[in-house]
Amino acid sequence: MEVNVDKSLQGSLGKIEIAPEVIEVIAYMAASEIPGVTDLSSGLVGDIVDRLGRKSSGRGVRVTVTEKEATVDLYIIVEYGYPIPDVAHKVQENASNSIETMTGLVVSQVNVHIVDVQLKQEKKAAVIEEEVHRVR
Repeated sequence: MEVNVDKSLQGSLGKIEIAPEVIEVIAYMAASEIPGVTDLSSGLVGDIVDRLGRKSSGRGVRVTVTEKEATVDLYIIVEYGYPIPDVAHKVQENASNSIETMTGLVVSQVNVHIVDVQLKQEKKAAVIEEEVHRVR
């Protein structure tokens, strides 16, 4: 489903439409920029699908879009030691501002779901494991 951003943009040149997947990517990037967010997770089933090679650019992001409004759900993994409420609030602000600035849509809600806390050493082990898989 594509979304018509603003009916006033339907002039002699045509209309502007933004796919929901684009909004997912914007939300993903905005959440990833926040210190303390180690990754986003699409849950057990989504992670299995990702490991099978079907990576989704909107991993850990669910977007519901109406004609001029968007609701976003982000499923994040927070690094141990960061205050979870502060990280979640910054994610909400950054995702909302990024989507509104880039698309012109009004973001009605940004719901942040904390799905895991990751220790620093777990993060390093995951990076090493990923590098081993690349070498093969």
